[in-house]
Amino acid sequence: MNSTHNDSLLPSYDPGDWEIDFLATNEVVRSPEFGISAEAKRVRYPIRLLRYWFGYHLLREEWQRSGRPLDVLEVGVHLGQMLEFVKSAPAGIKYSDWTAVDAVMHRERLERAGYTDFLEVNLEDRDLKFPRQYDTAILLHVLEHLFEPEEVFAKIVAAIRPGGSLIGGFPVVPGVLAGAREKQIRRTALPFGHVSVFSPERVERMAARAGLRLEFMSGAFLMRSKGSPLENSEAWMRFNLAWGGMFPGWPGEIYWIMRK
Repeated sequence: MNSTHNDSLLPSYDPGDWEIDFLATNEVVRSPEFGISAEAKRVRYPIRLLRYWFGYHLLREEWQRSGRPLDVLEVGVHLGQMLEFVKSAPAGIKYSDWTAVDAVMHRERLERAGYTDFLEVNLEDRDLKFPRQYDTAILLHVLEHLFEPEEVFAKIVAAIRPGGSLIGGFPVVPGVLAGAREKQIRRTALPFGHVSVFSPERVERMAARAGLRLEFMSGAFLMRSKGSPLENSEAWMRFNLAWGGMFPGWPGEIYWIMRK
C-alpha cells in the first residue's frame, strides 16, 4: 500500500478513492492567471496538477481529522496556486489562517487568493524563525531548491504543534541514483533551480531525523505527457496514480504526509 507503516491506528490514505472528476471541469485552473502551462490547461486531467491534487486531499483529510478550521503554514507559495486550487475544489477545506512564506512575495495576488499572513524570508538564512506554531505545513516543490533541505525542514518542524502534520512533495529518483544525480545538477544549476535530489529512502530518513512519523508516501505517475491526448483520459490518470503507489521511487514526483 502507499503507507510505510502497518500500524492499524494510522489514518488510511488511498488516492484511488480520492475525487478526481473536478480536474476535468475546473475553470479556475484553466484561467489565464493560474500558474500552469497552456498545454496543461487544454487537457482534462493534467498530470501537472497532481502536486496540488495530492496536497489538497492530504490537507482535506487533515482538516476532517482535526474537526476544526486549520491554521496552515505554506512554504514556497509562488503565485498562490495551492490555495487557489483548494478553494476551487467542490468539497472545500476550512482554515482559520493561511500563512504564505516565500523569498519573493507577490502580496497583492496572494491576498486575492485568500492568504491571511505573509512572511518574506530566505529559507536558508541561519537565523530563520517562525513567529508562532501552526497545525500543518505545506511544502510542495520547495525543498529541492535548497542546498541544506534537512536543516530548513527541522526549523519548519519546530513551528508545528504537537500532533500536527507536514505535507510535501518534490521530484524523486531511485535511491541508487540520487547521490550522483544531486552532484550533477549542482554543477549546472541555475539561480533558484533544483539543487537537491530526493529518493523514498531520503524521505524516510528526513522523517526519522526530525522525529516525525511518516504516515503516507506515494509516487505520482509513470510518465508526465505534458498536454498530450492521453491526459484527456481519466483511466490514464488513474493508471499513473496506481503506478506511483506501487513504485514511489520511479523517476517522477513523490508526495507524503508526516506527523509530529
